[in-house]
Amino acid sequence: MTPSLITVSYLGAAALFILALGGLKDNETARRGNMFGIVGMIIAVLVTIAAFVSNKLEILIVIMVAGGALGFVLSRRVQMTQMPELVAILHSLVGLAAVLIGFANFMDASIQFTGVEKTIHEVEVYIGIAIGALTFTGSVVAYGKLSGMLGGQPMLLPARHWLNLAMFVAVIVVAIKFVGEPDHQQAMIYLLIMTAIAMVFGVHMVAAIGGADMPVVISMLNSYSGWAAAATGFMLSNDLLIVTGALVGSSGAILSYIMCRAMNRQFISVIAGGFGTSGGGSAGSSIEGEVQTIDTAGVAELLSQAKEVMVIPGYGMATAQAQHAIADISKTLIEKGVNVRFGIHPVAGRMPGHMNVLLAEAKVPYDIVFEMDEINDDFPDIDVSIVVGANDTVNPLAQEDADSPIAGMPVLEVWKGQTTVVLKRGMAAGYAGVDNPLFVKENTRMLFGDAKESLDLLAKAI
Repeated sequence: MTPSLITVSYLGAAALFILALGGLKDNETARRGNMFGIVGMIIAVLVTIAAFVSNKLEILIVIMVAGGALGFVLSRRVQMTQMPELVAILHSLVGLAAVLIGFANFMDASIQFTGVEKTIHEVEVYIGIAIGALTFTGSVVAYGKLSGMLGGQPMLLPARHWLNLAMFVAVIVVAIKFVGEPDHQQAMIYLLIMTAIAMVFGVHMVAAIGGADMPVVISMLNSYSGWAAAATGFMLSNDLLIVTGALVGSSGAILSYIMCRAMNRQFISVIAGGFGTSGGGSAGSSIEGEVQTIDTAGVAELLSQAKEVMVIPGYGMATAQAQHAIADISKTLIEKGVNVRFGIHPVAGRMPGHMNVLLAEAKVPYDIVFEMDEINDDFPDIDVSIVVGANDTVNPLAQEDADSPIAGMPVLEVWKGQTTVVLKRGMAAGYAGVDNPLFVKENTRMLFGDAKESLDLLAKAI
């Protein structure tokens, strides 16, 4: 394959990746954007194999078929509620790949550079492995938190920020020793030391972050995986990998920044590993007040008299697979002349856009789904707010308790409406481990039980 044909193919693939990102900005064009990305990746893989693989092609084919089969099986088995965990573990694989490629590239005896080129190549290898190692372990911890294996509470070690700073300085010091080291074996030792430090930092960075802030962490890890891929592209002198990694890295960073602004957080805190934590906090503190319960017949009566209804979905809706039931209810209410809207918090669910995807799957019209900033001022005019499995995103403590782990996080102010109906299995705290005083407010009614079963009964009642 000629160099010009490779260049043209790579440019075409890069253009398709850009179109894919453009398509993902809107629900209606997201499917088309995904197709652009798929086609671009197919072109990229086939051209790379044809241009650069000359030996042991059969081994590569076997590995690709095995990987593709595994991905196909996972895509069929993984539930929508498990998508955040899947995304996290896929990020870890990108990071691990960057680490392995970096070491393989460094140990490749056929690669011979001298002078400035040798220094540049060593820097590329070092940065690629560092970002990859951090992404690998950080994503594994994120997977543990999202799956419930590690819990949602932040791990706050004494002097944790000083520990992060010490590890950062150590990585810089080792880099100075590594670059230009004439003894290949000694240079390998430096590389292994740095990898260990980066892996520890990845664990500590994500472990120190509370459960309510995990959607932003997932977005940031996505950015890290992109920069790891870009660094790998520099190592391998692959222009397309550089462009693709830069696209993923920059878009992930921009999304993280947007989410941090939406949650009144400092962007630098995400990188520093102290996001959403204050060292104190009232997580787990009990709330005082009397809980007022309601049954489905009572909720049906409230809805029959309502003109303005707001639905607030949360991760509990995803767990109960209740999106189809709430979609049917909203359709029925709309047919009766009720103005039904859905309010989505920026970090509802466990990853950015999680609730939007679930609602789209249930065929909820796009034009009645709104972001928090678009509808938060409308709650005083809402007759009935239906909170389906949400907790931290509707917690008044974010505004009322400066010591709370979610202090300062903008929330959906459902308590300002006339009546709030909360569907939950029990009174357990949310993913951030913070109790919610919304549940005992005078205008709140608790509908306990499985959300899907409750909503199915409600659909029949209305």
